[in-house]
Formats: sequence, structure tokens, C-alpha cells
Amino acid sequence: MPPPFRLGLTGGIGSGKSTVAGLLAEHGAAIVDADAISRQSTAAGGPAMAAIATQFGPNFVTPDGALDRDRMRALIHSDASARQGLEAIVHPLVGQETLRQTARAIEQGHPCIVFDVPLLVESPIWRARVDHVLVVDCNAEVQIHRVMARNQLPRSEIEKIIASQASREQRLGAADSVLFNVALSLTQLADEVHQLSPRFGLSSG
Repeated sequence: MPPPFRLGLTGGIGSGKSTVAGLLAEHGAAIVDADAISRQSTAAGGPAMAAIATQFGPNFVTPDGALDRDRMRALIHSDASARQGLEAIVHPLVGQETLRQTARAIEQGHPCIVFDVPLLVESPIWRARVDHVLVVDCNAEVQIHRVMARNQLPRSEIEKIIASQASREQRLGAADSVLFNVALSLTQLADEVHQLSPRFGLSSG
């Protein structure tokens, strides 16, 4: 059996990247979601929480033992070293779980493994690990409106998140393929993914 095609999937917040990942899964891809793995590591009782409590203090842990995301987000926006400290705890755990899920996908015979990585372009390691980079693209105003509707975050908070990520130009510059997700219905988006799927070793059925 040939090795699976390794697809790097990325896009800014609110781009529709997770929806595209789900559509690729319907075509037979295995999805390794780095963001979901990261969130699991900082959930109640997650493997990152003991180190986070030690480094940042008990105020950054909710009563049920999870990361206080609002407090941490505020700290990271005001202190760049806090982001580095958090990443030093979480990233190795994400890497270990990513390897485990990748090995499982290979054992299960998936023709394509999609690595859903929000910060793929920013990372010095990910580009060399994938065969192809698919960027889900949209403009900033669309991102803001989608995230405001989805997460009820204030516009200023979303703008800070967008500013902390790679620019749209940087993502497009790193792309092998681009899926422009503005004003597409879910049916139209599914059709776009359907057309792209054979390029990644997936069924177009």
C-alpha cells in the first residue's frame, strides 16, 4: 500500500477551514486537528494543566481544572513571553498526539491524512512535513463577521486574533492550492472540495 498523501490545511480564524476538513473526511481523509488536540490538552484534567498551574499560577485554572482561556488570552495580548511560555508547554504535547493519530491513520489505511493546522504558515516545521498546502481563504471582514456570529467575541478581540496570525498574503504565498470561501453556500463549498479531492488521493464520489 502506498504511503498516504499528507495534506496541510490552514486558514485564518473564521475562514471555514474546519468545515473543509469535515468535507474532506467525507471523501475518506483522516483528520488530525492540531487545534482540537491543543484544546484537549488544556481541558479539565488535560495533560498541560499541571505545568500551566505551576508556571502561571492557580488564577489561570478554572474551578473545574481547565485553562481559563479569557484570562490567558488577555495575558498573551499584553505579554509576548506568556505566549512563548504557554506554547513551550502545549506544543510538545500536541506533537506527541499528532504522531499517535498519524500512526493510527496509516494503520487504518487512509489514502490521505489532513493536518488541520491553524498556524501552519507560521511554523518552521510543518511545511516540510506535508506534500501539499491547501489554504482556505477569505477577506478579513468576512472573518470578523463569521467569528462574531459564532463566538460572540467583540470585534476588537477578533481583530487582535487576526493580527496575531500570519497575514493573508503570507498564507497565499505558502499555498499550493487555494479555496476562496466567500459567499459560498455549504453545497457550493462541498462541490469545491469534491473537485479538489482527487488531487489528494481521495475518492471524488
